[in-house]
Amino acid sequence: MNPPGGSGPDRSDLVLPAYGRGALSDLLPAVLAALGVPGAPNPLGLAPTRRACVFLVDGMGARLIERNAELAPYLAKALRANRDLTAGFPSTTAASIGSLGTGLPSGASGMLGYRVLVPGTSRMINLLRWDVPVDPLEWQPHETVFERAEREGIEVTQVTAARFQDSGLTRSVLRGGAFTGAESLPNRVAGALETLKDAADRDARALVYLYYADLDTAGHLNGVDSESWRGQLAVVDATVRELVDRLPAGTTLYVTADHGMVDVPADRRVDVDEDPELQVGVRLLGGEGRARHVYAKPGAARDVLQIWREALEDVAVVRSRDEAIYEGWFGPPEAVDERLAPRIGDVVAALLADWAVVATRREKLESRLLGMHGSLSAAEQEIPLLVFGAGAVAAG
Repeated sequence: MNPPGGSGPDRSDLVLPAYGRGALSDLLPAVLAALGVPGAPNPLGLAPTRRACVFLVDGMGARLIERNAELAPYLAKALRANRDLTAGFPSTTAASIGSLGTGLPSGASGMLGYRVLVPGTSRMINLLRWDVPVDPLEWQPHETVFERAEREGIEVTQVTAARFQDSGLTRSVLRGGAFTGAESLPNRVAGALETLKDAADRDARALVYLYYADLDTAGHLNGVDSESWRGQLAVVDATVRELVDRLPAGTTLYVTADHGMVDVPADRRVDVDEDPELQVGVRLLGGEGRARHVYAKPGAARDVLQIWREALEDVAVVRSRDEAIYEGWFGPPEAVDERLAPRIGDVVAALLADWAVVATRREKLESRLLGMHGSLSAAEQEIPLLVFGAGAVAAG
């Protein structure tokens, strides 16, 4: 796939999302096809199965598994026999979980980043924390994949931390089915396996979604080269092995992630709050360090684009909203809902290499993180799709 063009540094590492062919948004529709749902698209070629368990490990990029193969030998071996997916843009949890849960790219689901503008207001919403009073069903009204699965007679269960059950993100893009709250990873695994075994005993079709965030947390706080991150990867490796060993007959396990991650050194951070030039014409700053939505004051969008493009020409790919949509960042251009486009920044910046644009006064916590994600690098975009069990033949 050709990366975004432009002058400046080498952009050969950039990966545009493979929407409709091999993006995270294609996974659950393909799983429904494997479960026998008529008309469900299956661009991933998943083989038929009676039961499916989708285990999403937050922050587990495919390139990071390769780099740490000695700590995750089971995952690394499976990675060599399977395929990668792309996360979608921006490669961040809210957008990726939105794409997973709806089967739609971010430009169609409206889950367009970590922090985005609520159109018609001067407020920003954090789509992970859901920190403004916006109705999740109005923000994302499309039927979720879980709702469709239920409609087709498939038993759906989510197994994750109890605090997520009524979160705005869950209600927006993961609604449908039953919810099992479990705090520790062993308890989540036990809950998922119990649900799958019960379905197998009745020969019922079932879809279980299992989520784990501690790897991502370790990366944000300590970096992907830290002992805490590497230790978490080893835990995930052992957990996947246990799941495979205990899968009931007729069950397929799909292991994936929402994005990868890169460590951002202190000397590769452009601080908007300390750079008056980057503040000219800017009304609001959204997104996150590796993927910025820049909302311009009325009439200033063209000037903001020029300023950001010139100031960041060596460290970022900077596009206008229309350019980013046309180039397919948020999905095929025709799939981007024009009613949702105002949620996208007037200017969009995807950071290169290991650079970030931070705002140390406005975003104190986020600006201190070591590990970041959101952009178009292979390290962030390329995520695993590891298939085990009944449908594993599809991944060979």
